[in-house]
Amino acid sequence: MKPRHLVALALLALAACSKSPEPPAAEAPAPAAAPSAESTTAASPAQTEARPAAGSGTEAAPLLTAGLVAGRDYILIGDGSPFDTAAGKVELVEFFNYACPACNAFNPQFSEWKKKLGADVHLVYAPLDFRPDFVQYARAYYAAEALGVADKAHDAVYDAIHQLHTLPGEGQPPDQAKIAEFYAKFYGVKQDEFLQLMDGFAVNAKIGRARAFAMKSQVRSTPSLVINGRYLVKGESWEDMLRISDQLIQKERAN
Repeated sequence: MKPRHLVALALLALAACSKSPEPPAAEAPAPAAAPSAESTTAASPAQTEARPAAGSGTEAAPLLTAGLVAGRDYILIGDGSPFDTAAGKVELVEFFNYACPACNAFNPQFSEWKKKLGADVHLVYAPLDFRPDFVQYARAYYAAEALGVADKAHDAVYDAIHQLHTLPGEGQPPDQAKIAEFYAKFYGVKQDEFLQLMDGFAVNAKIGRARAFAMKSQVRSTPSLVINGRYLVKGESWEDMLRISDQLIQKERAN
């Protein structure tokens, strides 16, 4: 695996294992790099959450994002809006792919963390397909979603690829028939129907929407987290990403 982005402090667990949906005009900085110019839509690293002046005589409630720095901890997405969430909910989007080793490494910790999210947080999985070995799994996720088995199969697909090696992994030739057989064997769906859905119009449309949202959100790697369509989370470790996400969710909850 040759990740596009390695964490500056040699935190190998956070190494991204995929690339941008469309080649960016300039190479994006590594997630844990010192603050630098991100893009025309990213806030300046010098911009931090406003705090009441010392001795002002006005004691405000503690800011939920105190200490977060735009450009270092998150990228502010210009004109950002949620991807697929009803009003009144805070949206959390995970961009991922089952074949991505970094996504597999992140998934156990993410799975435990998401159990603590409030009922007002809507989690959306957005599989990306910008590499040949990723395409089949992006299509499989949306086919499984259409058949109501995506959530049940989520962790098992990671295991079949990365632990059991019964499904094709990173860099291996795509095998949609084997993937459809996996879902049919363990989740009771019809293999032929699953294959038809993988190549169908509805799945194509969802993949196109995920690509467009990833580009708007300046996603350059998987796994990536986007809060309410407004913040692309950064961080120096998995724990740091989740800490920042907690704070940004609280900020959006308070708006």
